[in-house]
Amino acid sequence: MLKSAVIVFPGSNCDRDCAVAIERSTGSRASMVWHQETKLADDLDLIVLPGGFSYGDYLRCGAMAALSPVMSEVKRLSDKGCAVVGICNGFQVLCEAQMLPGALLRNAGLKYVCKPVELDITNSQTRFTRAYGEQRQAVMTVGNGEGAFFADEATLDRLEGEGRVVFKYRDNPNGSSRAIAGIVNAAGNVLGIMPHPDRAFEAELGSADGAKLFQSVAESALQLA
Repeated sequence: MLKSAVIVFPGSNCDRDCAVAIERSTGSRASMVWHQETKLADDLDLIVLPGGFSYGDYLRCGAMAALSPVMSEVKRLSDKGCAVVGICNGFQVLCEAQMLPGALLRNAGLKYVCKPVELDITNSQTRFTRAYGEQRQAVMTVGNGEGAFFADEATLDRLEGEGRVVFKYRDNPNGSSRAIAGIVNAAGNVLGIMPHPDRAFEAELGSADGAKLFQSVAESALQLA
């Protein structure tokens, strides 16, 4: 059974969406963990940093949440191999915490974008994509004002050369560098993704493709046990 935790920051608004998505996708329950906690269980398989507007997006999106007490534990467990997924605002937090390279900037059109998007699965062999099998495209939903991934050319070359770009937009709605929608760290256990798998885990939501992301983590956890 997948053991997971969803971190709740002040201003998170997709935390329960993530918990429901994990439960419906994997049949396991997720613990809700307040950001002031200073200890996480050592046997966690998955930690999710959800979307929302942590700390009201003051200073920079994710900058204040990256300094929350619980983040020391998130880093500790990620260093031990625990899977970490940062979705939308969670992706911003991971970049601000320097757990992933790059930054998320204002959308190219300077407007909030909220719609379903088509994605290319550019690496199907990661801990987060194995359940997609031969599927090479997915549909999820974006909802952001600062979702344009940016990094210098050398970093972008390294990410692509090392197979660390996991998802790309087909129509690039926010102007991300090289249409990047999701990346992993060098160890392959930390994923930042701007589209929401937690809003696409059942056909009734318009797509069930997001469920396979959580199922991938659950399958990998069984293999690693």
